[in-house]
Amino acid sequence: MNAEDFDKKFDDDQKDIVDDLDLSTKRRVNQEPRRINVDFPSWVV
Repeated sequence: MNAEDFDKKFDDDQKDIVDDLDLSTKRRVNQEPRRINVDFPSWVV
């Protein structure tokens, strides 16, 4: 399916477009886990 057909299907709300997406390569942008170190004073812990 080319982009023009996909856009038309989305704009016309003809049917659910999820079936036309390749969800095997999905990822959420800026949601990768990151490790940080935080030092607290002993009274906080």
